Amino acid sequence: MTVAPPAALAPAAPAPGPARAPASSAAAARSRVRDLLRRAGVSLDSVIAADVLLVTSELVTNAIRHGGGLASFHVEITDDALLLSVADANPNPPLSRTGTPDRPGGYGWPLVQRLADRVDVRSHGGGKTISAELRLA
Repeated sequence: MTVAPPAALAPAAPAPGPARAPASSAAAARSRVRDLLRRAGVSLDSVIAADVLLVTSELVTNAIRHGGGLASFHVEITDDALLLSVADANPNPPLSRTGTPDRPGGYGWPLVQRLADRVDVRSHGGGKTISAELRLA
């Protein structure tokens, strides 16, 4: 990870706090995560930032595509980790599958599980919430 030295950070930048408002798309979610990483001094050119943005994109896209829509999106940085939670309307957990010529895909969920340090899937009355933790150091 590349972290900007304290002197390189803008002095008026607010402390990185949670982003709780619902994102309307994977692009909007990635934008919020990029802003949070930038405020925390994480280089957007780092492998860590790329991994965080990929996990964000996969979870939000899957909520929209397979989960009946994005119900909530939450991201925050605590200590040396980024915590990401995505909720949707489908209570069923994600399934790993192998793509076929007729039905390509199936790579996102295994990628999320491999890139995140911790992944938790919790079903509830209104669907499910998937939480992922990724170390920033």
